[in-house]
Amino acid sequence: MPIIDFHNHYYPPAYLDALRSASSAVKVTIDEGGNPCLHYPGDYNIAVPGHRDIDYREQVLIEYGIDTQVLTLTTPGTHVETPQTAVRFATLVNDAFADVVQRKKGRFTALATLPLNDPQASVRELRRAGFRGAMLFSNVNGVALSDKRFWPLYEAADELGAVLYIHPTNPVGVEAMLDYWLMPLVGFLFDTTLAASKIVFSGIVERFPRIKWVLCHLGGTIPYLAERLDRGYEAFTECRANIPKPPSEYLRQFYYDTVNFDPQALQLAINFAGIDHILAGSDYPHQIGSIPKMLESIGRLPISESGRAAIRGGNAERLLA
Repeated sequence: MPIIDFHNHYYPPAYLDALRSASSAVKVTIDEGGNPCLHYPGDYNIAVPGHRDIDYREQVLIEYGIDTQVLTLTTPGTHVETPQTAVRFATLVNDAFADVVQRKKGRFTALATLPLNDPQASVRELRRAGFRGAMLFSNVNGVALSDKRFWPLYEAADELGAVLYIHPTNPVGVEAMLDYWLMPLVGFLFDTTLAASKIVFSGIVERFPRIKWVLCHLGGTIPYLAERLDRGYEAFTECRANIPKPPSEYLRQFYYDTVNFDPQALQLAINFAGIDHILAGSDYPHQIGSIPKMLESIGRLPISESGRAAIRGGNAERLLA
C-alpha cells in the first residue's frame, strides 16, 4: 500500500516571481538564508527549498519513503489579489502543478488553486485545471465559504464529484492573535471549525451530496466539538432550518488529515469519523510540519495494520481515484 502525504504545500517558482512583481498585493522579503518570506496578517511563510525546488523535495520524499504527495498552494492564497490578478495567478499555479505532476510521474498529484474572490472564475478554473478537486481557504477576505456567492462553485464541484479541501487562513479577529504565533497555532484551527460548521448548518453538504469534503489539521476542533453542534441542532430552530439531520451525521462524511501529531487526538478523530476517513498529512515543508512526526504518530496508533495502511495511503488513493 502506498504512503500518500495529503497535506503539504508547494510554491511554484513562477508564482514566487509573480509575487515579487509590482502586480501583487503580497509583501515578500528575503531572509538571511536567501529564502523568500511571504507576509500576511498574523503570520508569514518562509519559502525554504522544499517549498520551491521540486527536485530537492522529491529527494526528501525518497529519503522518508513517501510514495506520493498531493500538492496544494498555501497562504496567503490568490484571493488576496485583485480579482483579475487572482485569476492570472491561479492559472499560473495550476499550470505549474500540472507540469510537475506530468514530469514526476506518480510522485505528485495536486488539487487546484482557485481565484476565490471571483466565484464565477473559480468555476471556470476548477473545470480548466482538470485536477481531482481544489483547495479552498476557510474564508475569502473575511467572507464565509457558506455565503451564497460560492454556491455556483459547489454546484460545479457536485457535478464533478470533486474533492474540496478546506485549509485555514487568517481569521476574522486576527488582531487578537498577533502575539505568541497564536494565529497559526489557534486561529487556524478555529477558522477551519467555523467554516465546516457553517457549511453544514447552511445546508451546503445536504444540497450538494457528491462533494467530498476534507478538513486540514484533523478538522480543527470538529471531532471534539461535534456533540455540542448536535446539541445546538436540538435546542435552536435556526440550526434545523436547512438540514434534516444532526450536523455530526454530515461531519462524519468528511475526511480529516493527520496534521495533529498527538496519537490520542488522532484516535478521537478515528472514533468520530472512522479509520476510512483519516488521511496522512505532514504539513511539509512548513516550520510547524514534519514528515517524521506524521509517520511516527500514525505508527503509534493502537489499530490494525490494515487500518494503518489505510490511513497512510489507502484512503487517499480511494478518495482521489
